[in-house]
Formats: sequence, structure tokens, C-alpha cells
Amino acid sequence: MTNETEEQRHPFLKGLSKHRGAPPTVMVIFGASGDLTARKLVPAIFNLGVDNLLPGEFHLIGYGRKPIEDDSFREIMDEAIDEHSRRPLNKDIWERVRQNMVYHDGGYDDLDAFKSLAERINKIESDLGRDVQRLFYISTPPGVFQPIIKNLGRSGMAKAHVHTKIASKVIIEKPFGRDLESARELNSVINSVFEEPQVYRIDHYLGKETVQDLLVQRFANSIFEPMWNREYVDNVQITVAESLGVGTRGGYYDTSGALRDMIQNHTMQLVALTAMEPPVSLDPESIRDEKVKVIKAIQPLELKADGGDVVRARYTDGLVSGKPVKGYKEEEGIPADSSTETYAALRLSINNWRWQGVPFYIRSGKRMARRASEIAIQFKRPPGILFSEGKKFNVAPNTMVISIQPDEGVTLVMNSKIPGLETRTQPVKMHFRYSTTFGSNTPEAYERLILDAMIGDSTLFIRGDETEASWKLVTPILKHWEECGQNGLEDYASGSWGPLASERLLWEKNHQWRRSG
Repeated sequence: MTNETEEQRHPFLKGLSKHRGAPPTVMVIFGASGDLTARKLVPAIFNLGVDNLLPGEFHLIGYGRKPIEDDSFREIMDEAIDEHSRRPLNKDIWERVRQNMVYHDGGYDDLDAFKSLAERINKIESDLGRDVQRLFYISTPPGVFQPIIKNLGRSGMAKAHVHTKIASKVIIEKPFGRDLESARELNSVINSVFEEPQVYRIDHYLGKETVQDLLVQRFANSIFEPMWNREYVDNVQITVAESLGVGTRGGYYDTSGALRDMIQNHTMQLVALTAMEPPVSLDPESIRDEKVKVIKAIQPLELKADGGDVVRARYTDGLVSGKPVKGYKEEEGIPADSSTETYAALRLSINNWRWQGVPFYIRSGKRMARRASEIAIQFKRPPGILFSEGKKFNVAPNTMVISIQPDEGVTLVMNSKIPGLETRTQPVKMHFRYSTTFGSNTPEAYERLILDAMIGDSTLFIRGDETEASWKLVTPILKHWEECGQNGLEDYASGSWGPLASERLLWEKNHQWRRSG
């Protein structure tokens, strides 16, 4: 299949043909001894190498507080690829990156360590005889985001090259702040060092194939877009459910909770892509403009201790996949007086022409019945004129379900006649699965996102004003919960689909949650 045909089939792939135009690149990973580097980042770089998508000259520098010898760092990354890569380690291909991979130790607030890092990059440039692109990936706890960014500025590494205009770039992992005030402060620090086009705020959900394909489903299929509005859609449900608990992250999670950890970022990205207007082009800024407009159009939520547009809860003990598990308050590192939610559900109203009157229900939780992330577009029921004779006709609302994980694909729920002499109906499903059509070895989200950052395509990254718009919506909820303490915090059994209160959130509009997965 040619590149041209591939791009026509999937417009988001258009950037891949530009990779050979990427300049020589030095990628620096801050937090290189951390879990994300081993599980996701280095395996992603390896797979880009397998696909011949790295620049001809690519150097990788790991930066961390812990002193590690270069050879030891390389061996640790070899093991990480062997354990976590979607493909087995190919030593011949990996050696081309491995020989240009080193480790640099230093504190994140140590300006001298940053200056010596700059000297190391300058040496690479000198040896190559040309300017290199500097790509800084901040994969650290959020508490050191600001010192790293400030020291990148103070050391001169954030500037564009004077003659070639090759700009440095910075990739920043979530969370982008803890509330609106801290998000604005972080953006202020970032923009004092980098221009906005140099900044790539990463949410790995946007790198998932099905999320990218959402706009293709909408805007490349004329059967869907004419019905994607208040005239035909009854409600939209977005679920991001995890079967796991907090595990060993209890201490961290208790300072975050479901609203910060999943709703404000991942889930709101799905809302924006589902509800946005058609962009004028596939240009990154056109798409990001429309996402911001949708988030800004979401109305302030009604907040009550009991009722309103928001529900929060935490899991108790129960059964998950047939195995007993303990409740949140019994998990390691959870304070006895914790009021942190492990489940949050919101009812959103978007005040624009397309979605006026259509509720968007979003929920995310831990220790739920199964792992499932999906977007369900439920269309209005047909008029009950022909098929309304009680149990004889089982007529369900048409629903388009976009499954993001674990089984990526699209399902369309329709009504069909049951074979036989009597006219009876029942709902049936049409399935499309990525693994069946395209094969199961699809690229990981981080592969696409790292590649896009290298070639300068910011489509799948989050702009500063988008983070602030999202925090503006959820910060009043956080403040309300802080004032309420334990009051209004529901319980739900592990292995269930959440608290009864979340069902009431939909009953008020005559709706009910679909059973995801």
C-alpha cells in the first residue's frame, strides 16, 4: 500500500511522510530512571527505529538525579525493551540508537548540571558539523516541572538556533497543574522560557488509534455527521473504567483522585473530540481551536452535597474478576480520614447550536467491573408507531460505540427482525475491530506522539488555553468537595459499575448507563 493511499484512508497519518525532513535530534529525557521511561518511552523510540522513522542522526540522553554509568543505563534500557516493547528486541536496529545513548546525572534545580548538559549537546553538534534539534521530554513528578523549565531557559538550551532557526521543543507529561490557579502559574513559567509552538503538553490518550480515528469516523463518513447533533442524538456517554485499584500508588493517588487523575485530562479530551465542530482543515491549530471552543461552551455545573450534576464515590471491598479485593481505605498509604474519590461522574451541558439540550455523561473510576474506555453516541428512539406492541418488539435506541480500550474498534447497535413466521424484533450489533482488520501489532500511543513532536506536528497535543479551560470547569468542583469533606462521598463495591447515585444522575433525564465492554 502506498503512502498516498494510506494517507487518504487515515488523514492523521499524513505527518509520517515528513519524518525524513526532521533535523538531527538530541532527545533528553528528564526522569530517565523512572518507570515511564522504561515502560513506554524507550520502547517507543526502539519501535520508531524499527519502522525507520527516527532522524538519520538521533542521540538520546537520559537525565536523572541518580548517578548511573552509561553502559549500565544502556543495559537497563535493553531490558526495558525486552520486557515492554510490542516487538522483540532487534539488536542490529537498536545498536544504531544505543551507541548514541548516554546518561547525565544532576539535580533538577542544579543550574551547573544543566550547563554541563548544554556543553554535551554542543559537543554533539560540533562533531556533526551542523545544528541539532533539542527535544526535552519532562517525565518527572510535577513538583520539579518548573525548576527544569527555568533551568532550560537559564542554560540557553530553550533558544532557537540563530541561523538555522531550529527551535528547541519541550514535551511535558500531565498533570498540568492541580487547579486553575496552578495551571495558569505553570503556563506562565513555560511561556516565559518557550514560545507556545515549542511546547507539547502530552496526553497519551490522544495517541491511541481509536481516539485519532474519531475525527475520521465523523468527518470522512457522510452517514454519521448529518446526525451528529441535537436533532438525532439523545445523549452521549463516555466511560473510562479501570478494574485495578490504586496498588502501590496510594500515597500519590490520595492527593489526586479520579477528577484530577482522569476526568480533567483524558476524559475531557474525549468530550472535546466528540463534540467539536468540523475544523476548517487538518492543520493542528484549526483542530485545537475547535476543541477549546467546545470546552468553553460547557456550562458551569450545579453543585450540591446531595444531587446536582456531579457524583463522587470510593470503592469498598468486593470481587473483581472473581477475586476478592480490599477497599480503598484499607489500601497501603491511605489516611484514615481520607475524603478522596476513586470514582467521579459528571453530567455536562454544552451551550451551542449543535448540542443544546443533549446531556453528556462522563464517568471514570477504579475497581470497576472491567477495564473499558468507550464513547457511546445514543441516538433518539424511532417514533413508536409501527413497533410498539409490548414485548413482541424489542426496539432499542441506535447506538454508536467507539471502543478505545482494551478492544479498539467501533460497534453499531441496530434493530433487526428475528427469523421466523412471526414479526418480532431485537437489537443486533455490527462490529469493526482494529485487530481484525489491520492486525494486532498497532503502534503504541507514545510512538505516534514522540514522532509528531520530532517533526513538529502539534495536532495531538494540548494547548495552554485548553488546559486552563478544562481546569476552569473542574476547579469549582474540587473546591466544593473540599468544603463538603466526607459529606456526599458515596461508596460502591469493587467489581460494580459505580454507586447508585451515579444512576440517579441519569434517571433525572430518563436515561441509564450502558453496561460498558
